[in-house]
Amino acid sequence: MSTDRYQSPLSERYASREMQYIFSPDMKFRTWRRLWIALAETEKELGLSQDGKPVITDEQIEEMKAHAEDINYDVAKAREKEVRHDVMSHVYAYGRQCPKAAGIIHLGATSCYVGDNTDIIIMTEALKLVRKKLLNVMKELADFADQYKALPTLAFTHFQPAQPTTVGKRASLWLQEFYLDLEDLDHVLEGMKLLGSKGTTGTQASFLELFNQDQSVVDQIDPMIAQKMGFKECFPVSGQTYSRKVDTRVANVLAGIAASAHKMSNDIRLLQHLKEVEEPFEKNQIGSSAMAYKRNPMRSERIASLSRYVMIDALNPAITSASQWFERTLDDSANKRLSIPEGFLAVDGILDLCLNVVDGLVVYPKVIEKHLMSELPFMATENIMMDAVKMGGDRQELHERIRELSMEAGRRVKEEGEENNLLELIAGDPAFHMTQEELIKTMNPERYTGRSKEQVEVFLKQVIRPVLEANKELLGVKAEINV
Repeated sequence: MSTDRYQSPLSERYASREMQYIFSPDMKFRTWRRLWIALAETEKELGLSQDGKPVITDEQIEEMKAHAEDINYDVAKAREKEVRHDVMSHVYAYGRQCPKAAGIIHLGATSCYVGDNTDIIIMTEALKLVRKKLLNVMKELADFADQYKALPTLAFTHFQPAQPTTVGKRASLWLQEFYLDLEDLDHVLEGMKLLGSKGTTGTQASFLELFNQDQSVVDQIDPMIAQKMGFKECFPVSGQTYSRKVDTRVANVLAGIAASAHKMSNDIRLLQHLKEVEEPFEKNQIGSSAMAYKRNPMRSERIASLSRYVMIDALNPAITSASQWFERTLDDSANKRLSIPEGFLAVDGILDLCLNVVDGLVVYPKVIEKHLMSELPFMATENIMMDAVKMGGDRQELHERIRELSMEAGRRVKEEGEENNLLELIAGDPAFHMTQEELIKTMNPERYTGRSKEQVEVFLKQVIRPVLEANKELLGVKAEINV
């Protein structure tokens, strides 16, 4: 590792080697060469000829295939210093390795043929990897939700104690966010199309010239290239580039995943503060350089940190898409080189962190029970009031008495630091006709979690498990985090 220049933390600390390869020079330039081969094969198969002789031969294509992987970077780099054009430098370098085919490489194409088609291919492969990791996060969350679907816990609205839920039901809320992201991702992935070979302004004029103005032949070029590159189709119309709206759609999917991860990580951080749920903490992990006792939720904090980056990064493609002029401007190039790869690398790191955290979440039922029971008397007051009405009490009078007694119990807890004595106060009020023993019997937490358990069961059975079963070959991923 070089220590005298900037190193991106996305590659050094966060993103997996698999995602890094997708955005590597090897992936990029090998794809360029695959595209040049696909173009040459298509032109040959469509009968490109001059004076009755084929312009492209099998021998030329075989020569190109023989050097599809071994890219001579040194030649391309030296050439680019001379001509200041990356595509033409690699055309030249490829031609040096393929002297018989040198004259037909890139025939009829513009730079965007390799540049833009490669961008689409790379984003498609990256989306597939994101999808795989997202499904694995969903699998771990589904198992966690199922395991704790019936464990009562204090719920919060406005981070104030509210009617109880269950630990599993809360996890199902996180899971549903990721499920919505999966739907969005699948929609975008299904809609990914190649640019094809449209020429300098998208009119395919160069191919009409090559094929003697034969429209029917030119109509076949894009479908054949798409098929050779593993795509169903190309965009039917374009300028020189594919619409930058595609980048916006992709970045928005990444931002959506980041938002879901951020929401989950925030909840986990708050729960760790309450000592109810805790992210993994390794035996020799140090939580603080000064406070040796600390167990900081560093993984969840990192999820939140990277997620904010991705959500803001999604603005880049949107602004780029909006600011393109007519059929092509080049003010997208430098931006795309940063925003798209870094968005994917960051989301890759986020999903690895999510997988690591969810896989190792620690739940502390005794702490959860203690917090719940300290607030449950307030939650139970409606049931207590209904029981008292059944015994002849006046609903409006009882409501006012419970309000007054609750305020007194709350004051005692907050001002004096004492235990919640609401049940004792109610038992001592003759309006309720209930003993403290009878009131304590109403303190079963399961009575107050509603259909939390059943909702989790239905959600997992009807929504999540079918998706996981349909993608079972992608499951089983385990995440390693670097730092």
